[in-house]
Amino acid sequence: MGMSVLNTIKITSLSRISTPNGDVLHALKNDDKEFFGFGEAYFSWINIDTVKAWKKHNAMSMNLIVPYGNVRFVFYDESTDNYRVEEIGDKRYARLSVPSGIWFGFKGLFSPSSLILNIANIKHEVYEVQKLAQTNFNYDWSLG
Repeated sequence: MGMSVLNTIKITSLSRISTPNGDVLHALKNDDKEFFGFGEAYFSWINIDTVKAWKKHNAMSMNLIVPYGNVRFVFYDESTDNYRVEEIGDKRYARLSVPSGIWFGFKGLFSPSSLILNIANIKHEVYEVQKLAQTNFNYDWSLG
């Protein structure tokens, strides 16, 4: 049996440097192993207890960072019918590096909302993303 695509997702602890005038939060450097190239960077807000799911990028590789709040990311491997859950944000400041071809969704865990940064290797294009309703997947978003 081959390796699950979920094992290709990398999590990297990031530096949060306290300074008297406000913290500095590292995100990604062009010499990091997980730097896939640069197409665009964008921010997305997610309200507490809101779920945005499910989508799969067929070409875009993502580096996901939560500089404010906390977010649960859930990734799905179609070939093994398995899920991988990672929570990042204020409680666990880290970067999720996600190659293309993996279904995922996310839920806001912080009130009133959390901020997600995606540093992607290509610009967002409608043609390369697939979307399905939450009901297409057997995942219980109320799980803790």
